[in-house]
Amino acid sequence: MPNRTASLPPGEPDPALVEKLVVLQQACLLVVALMALIVFAGWLFPPLASYLPVSLTRMSIPMALVVLLCALSLVISEPGNHLSLPRASRYIAAQAGLLSILILLESTFRLFPAVDTLLEVDRAPGNTGGLPLHSPSAFVLLSLSMILVSATGPLLRRIADGLVPTMCLVTLVLLSENLFGAVGLLRLSANNMISPLLLMCLLLLTLVVAMRQAERGVWSIFVGAGIGSRIARGFGPVLLILPFLIEFARTRIILKDLVPEQYGAAILTSLAAALSVVLLLVLVWRINSMEKEIHDLTLRDELTGLYNMRGFYLLGEQTLRLAQRAELPFSVLFIDLDGLKKINDDQGHNTGSSYLAETGELVMACFRETDVKGRFGGDEFVVAGQFSMVGIELAASRLKSMAEQRNATVTRKYPLSLSVGFVTLDHPSNESLKELVQRADEAMYRDKRSKKVARA
Repeated sequence: MPNRTASLPPGEPDPALVEKLVVLQQACLLVVALMALIVFAGWLFPPLASYLPVSLTRMSIPMALVVLLCALSLVISEPGNHLSLPRASRYIAAQAGLLSILILLESTFRLFPAVDTLLEVDRAPGNTGGLPLHSPSAFVLLSLSMILVSATGPLLRRIADGLVPTMCLVTLVLLSENLFGAVGLLRLSANNMISPLLLMCLLLLTLVVAMRQAERGVWSIFVGAGIGSRIARGFGPVLLILPFLIEFARTRIILKDLVPEQYGAAILTSLAAALSVVLLLVLVWRINSMEKEIHDLTLRDELTGLYNMRGFYLLGEQTLRLAQRAELPFSVLFIDLDGLKKINDDQGHNTGSSYLAETGELVMACFRETDVKGRFGGDEFVVAGQFSMVGIELAASRLKSMAEQRNATVTRKYPLSLSVGFVTLDHPSNESLKELVQRADEAMYRDKRSKKVARA
């Protein structure tokens, strides 16, 4: 099957990937909204909270409102959505940012005891101090990012290109801090821990904002259709996770005293170097495979998988020179699919394409891998290789026999019929491959005319 994205310019987003990202964004926003609504339900109906897991109640009402506003802002700013309201989206995002600032001020100065009581839920169990200040601060930054992501001005877009990665970095820091603290790798106090539910909402909202920004600007490399985009998508997650795994291993080794500290550092440094080399090898292998794909796209016929005219002459000339240098016979066989125009006019071009593809399959099956097999466009096929006169005659006869066998096993209105002509060069000559192809073409037309005379 042809690659649908191969014809797209490298800088253009891949439509299929963008469509999948839209579905992923909708799923993330749905999860976030459900989390916030569960918190509100547990607050309005206290008996319900007793049936919910503790992790689903560890978010304060003010922060749940911020989360809900952020999700709503992203929902109504989705590109292509019939409910898209950019101005309303930016207004709601601004309200979420303002509420986050108020929560930050209240957590710092504790001016209103009633509000402070509502914020107690965001604190980790056993925390008697204030709310972790990086929690509302992160949502202030997130709200600003959402406003800029939906902006249309070139200057604001450039600011968003820098702000959104900063937001991702902040979220990543908070996530790693809590994960490391939860497994005991870092000696964090309860004051520095964000509630898991709030952290999950922040992570999902940041992911949605990052995907929105990746659809344009400098970060569009991650959703593009080119080679660089495919490499970025393949290696991005690995490069993102690898440092955390190394740090996890390093801290585990030190805390557990499995090996002396100096040996632990040496082992992990060597392991990091080995993993870097493996990544480099995989990257080079991937680039080489993509390079081969590009090479095939420029030299091969998309329908049959045979070489196109350019690829045939490029490789056929090399095969001819090798045969002449070794003083071996060289033959060119020209094939024409009979009645293709009548098939296209009567049964449509899709049926005609299936006849061409079937002819390509016969050519691939009949000849050797070392032979150069091509399609010149339309209904013409060419094969070149080191054949003697007897060998090319047998090959031509075998090809026609295979076509007749196909007709005997498949019921169709028009049989698969091939006209074949060939020439053999069995002595030193200055004839070029194009001249040999022309002579084989003339021989093919003699075969076609003889069929018409026989039918008459």
